[in-house]
Amino acid sequence: MLGLPLGLIVAVVVVAFILMNAIRILPEYERGVVFRLGRLRGYDYGPGLFLLIPVVDRMTRVSLRTVVFDVPPQDVITKDNVSIKVNAVVYFRVVNPRSAIVEVENYHYATSQLSQTTLRSVLGQVELDGLLAERDAINRKLQTILDHQTDPWGIKVSAVEVKHVDLPVEMQRAMAKQAEAEREKRAKIIHAEGEFQAATQLSKAADEIGKNPVTIQLRYLQTLTEIAAEKNSTLVFPLPIEMLRHFIPK
Repeated sequence: MLGLPLGLIVAVVVVAFILMNAIRILPEYERGVVFRLGRLRGYDYGPGLFLLIPVVDRMTRVSLRTVVFDVPPQDVITKDNVSIKVNAVVYFRVVNPRSAIVEVENYHYATSQLSQTTLRSVLGQVELDGLLAERDAINRKLQTILDHQTDPWGIKVSAVEVKHVDLPVEMQRAMAKQAEAEREKRAKIIHAEGEFQAATQLSKAADEIGKNPVTIQLRYLQTLTEIAAEKNSTLVFPLPIEMLRHFIPK
C-alpha cells in the first residue's frame, strides 16, 4: 500500500468492514429473523447468502430442526391418590421463526416449562392402572394439548412420550401380589376347565361302554397288559367270572 493516500486506505478498510458485517450465510436448517431499526421485517431470511445493512439491521438465527427435550422427573399424584414420579420426552420444532421470536421471549424455556406443567396436570386426572395400561392414549393427549398451546408461538409439537413411571416400593409390592393372585386365579380356572372336560369325556366313555359289557372286559385286559409291560414282576389279579362264561361249554 506504499504510495496510496491515507484517505483511500481508510475508505478501503471501512468498505471491507461494512461488507464483512453485511454479508450473511445461513445453512438450509436455519432462518434469520431481521429487525430493521426495531421493526420486524415481513419475511424470513435464508437459507444461503444475503446482505444486511450494518448497524440498521439486527438478525436472530432460528433453527428449524426438531428439538428433543427431556422433561425432568415430576412429582404427580394420580386420580386414585398414588404419589409417583414420571418423566417424559418432547419432540418439537419451529415452523414460524418470526412468531417464535416475537410472540415469546425464549421459546425453548417456555416449551419446557409448559411441558412440565401439562404433564403433571394430565397425569393427575388419570388413575394409576390407566397410566400403566393406556400409555399411547395419554401420549396422544399430551401431544394434542402441547401442540395447541404452542401454536401461537410458531412451535409444532410432533410427539410426546412418557418414558418412565417410578412407583413407591409399597405400591410395587402390592402390584406384585396382585399379579401373583391373578396368575393363581387363572391357573385354578384352567385346572377346573380341564377337570370339567375330563369328566365330560369320561361320562361319554361310560355311556359307550355300558352299551356293550364285553367292552369293559377288553379294556380290563388291555390295562393289565400295559401294567405287565411296565413292571417286570408277577401280578395276581382277580378274574371276573363273567369272562369265563364264554369258555364254559353249555
